[in-house]
Amino acid sequence: MAVGVATFGSGALTQQLRVLSRGHLGVPLLLLAVLAMMILPIPPLLLDIFFTFNIALSLIVLLVAVYAMRPLDFAVFPTILLVTTLMRLALNVASTRVVLLHGHTGENAAGHVIEAFGKVVIGGNYVVGMVVFMILLIINFVVVTKGAGRISEVSARFTLDAMPGKQMAIDADLNAGLITQDDARRRREEVAQEADFYGAMDGASKFVRGDAVAGVLILAINLIGGLAIGTLQHDLDFGRALEVYSLLTIGDGLVAQLPSLLLSTTAAIMVTRVNTSRDMGEQVYSQMFESPRAVVVAAVLLAVMGMVPGMPHVAFLGLAALAGGFAWIIRSRIAGAKTRGTVAPEEPRMQTNTPIELGWDDVAAVDVIGLEVGYRLIPMVDKAQNGALLGRIKGVRKKLSQEMGFLIPAVHIRDNLELLPNGYRLLLMGVASGEGEVYPERELAINPGQVFGRLEGLACRDPAFGLDAVWIDRGQRERAQTLGYTVVDASTVVATHLNQVLLDNIEQMLGHEEVDQLVQKLSKISPKLAEELVPGTVSVNQLLGVLKSLLGEGVPVRDIRTIAEAIATQGARSKDPAALVSAARVALSRTIFNSLGNGAQNLPVITLEPQIEQMLSKSLQRPGNASIDLEDIVLEPGLAERLQRSISEAAQRQEAQGKSAVLLVPGPLRAVLARFLRHTHRAMKVISYQEVPENRQVTIEATVG
Repeated sequence: MAVGVATFGSGALTQQLRVLSRGHLGVPLLLLAVLAMMILPIPPLLLDIFFTFNIALSLIVLLVAVYAMRPLDFAVFPTILLVTTLMRLALNVASTRVVLLHGHTGENAAGHVIEAFGKVVIGGNYVVGMVVFMILLIINFVVVTKGAGRISEVSARFTLDAMPGKQMAIDADLNAGLITQDDARRRREEVAQEADFYGAMDGASKFVRGDAVAGVLILAINLIGGLAIGTLQHDLDFGRALEVYSLLTIGDGLVAQLPSLLLSTTAAIMVTRVNTSRDMGEQVYSQMFESPRAVVVAAVLLAVMGMVPGMPHVAFLGLAALAGGFAWIIRSRIAGAKTRGTVAPEEPRMQTNTPIELGWDDVAAVDVIGLEVGYRLIPMVDKAQNGALLGRIKGVRKKLSQEMGFLIPAVHIRDNLELLPNGYRLLLMGVASGEGEVYPERELAINPGQVFGRLEGLACRDPAFGLDAVWIDRGQRERAQTLGYTVVDASTVVATHLNQVLLDNIEQMLGHEEVDQLVQKLSKISPKLAEELVPGTVSVNQLLGVLKSLLGEGVPVRDIRTIAEAIATQGARSKDPAALVSAARVALSRTIFNSLGNGAQNLPVITLEPQIEQMLSKSLQRPGNASIDLEDIVLEPGLAERLQRSISEAAQRQEAQGKSAVLLVPGPLRAVLARFLRHTHRAMKVISYQEVPENRQVTIEATVG
């Protein structure tokens, strides 16, 4: 029984230690200890332990900040700064109490730590101690704290101003398929954390500044109070009282000022670091000592100064020799890296004059999707050089494949010396469908519609959407985002242009192979339905025509089961392609409605006046009584032009209000009006009354007459 009780007690103690280690009670106990130090008398031994712990904690915090990869990796620093400042002030209160109560007994009245700082650090001379303390205070208060506070204030202001631009850049990458929803969510959280961190650092710097002021006041209070108590209450002569209480007060001040200086330096390091995932030592070495030129010049200057008569020759010439040796080591390392990176040239092949017969292998097949680049853009698509564009293109294909429901063909990339050095060309089925010019060493600042300043650079237009843009130096990125520009790199520009071209021609990406894969996918989900669909109801060619029609109007074919069920049901009555497409659209009404209304329950739409609907319906029924044929609608040229202009103006008003441009018409008119408007206003979507789900509503925003 005794063994069982002991085991239970050990387990409970272990559990309590785990709770403390996880931080559930650590911070409350620390705050309780701070309050206890302010209220209760502390013996000198505990004061020594607390002062030593305070110095050790400051050193640990400084080293954590130095070895952190990014400032956000130590985002809890403002809170730690507040807690350590409170603990240091509480220690000042406790040590002041001990100094004033027991200072008359000697220099060790407040513990050995204060005594050591009073005797060893300043040599037992209170005048020297006062000078050293004031110098430390000036360094901390005037130099480090003031500079860190100013940088924190500016960083917080610019971080908050740059948030809209960074959010728009994340949305642009997400829309281009370069990142997933999880990546976008993580990057938005990082942007918010960055703003919170620099805002907290702006306030935390005031703690350090106030702590420095408090150190001066505490020093004066301790010195004046100690002299009064020593001479009036304990009958010490003025010289003895001044010596004892000065050493104790200055030692106490130095013990508190050293951790304060360390934490001020930590705060300055945190706010002056660039937010990149690299160790601080690695950043310093790579940016200061990558080239030996600066070290060589410094060595020459030190040698010249060392040869001046009267200068300390050993110190200057010795440092010059060390700097020269260090420069030689850097140069040797760079030369070795270049030697290792050199590839032996390939031996020329033996040329033969034997003629080779031509064959079908010499006839190159036309690529479904092609990308041609100028010679300066080759590093962007070279695997050996970690071309960023390759990953972006893969992201575009993955995003479109997931959204549209079939695998987008691979993009074949080749160089073309006929293009401009920075030019590129997008090809579909071997035909140029888009081209542009990018600058890999620059970044493109796109004007989304409202910016707050101008940028210096190469003015142009965004090749994907035709927006005003400027190619800027990479150093202007933060300023451009602060002014409201959306900033992207050259790889993102090309990938976004490719994404837009593929969306505009998505139906051309679907062929017989893709349809066969969709049927095989359907056979795994619903074998009976797949067997009834092809070749029972429609052929592969007919199914391909229906799916192309859906994709041409921006309707994805992800839900192949619903599409197959609608085609199979309608195919029993009529195999007319228009009827099959109409049946599939009605079956996909919820998908279409959600895509147009972004998931909202209410969709704003544009309608036609009843007279126009009747006239168009009659035109469909009697196609031989007019003078011009626009697809299946036969209208007079003037009437057709006015109708087209009215619908386009209504759509532009909808888009200006941030709403989707949707035209709601009767079922028989939907297909012909969609073809009628497709080339004049591609953003306009045409739906029929039958395609509005029963649980959703529409709001008529405009009526076209």
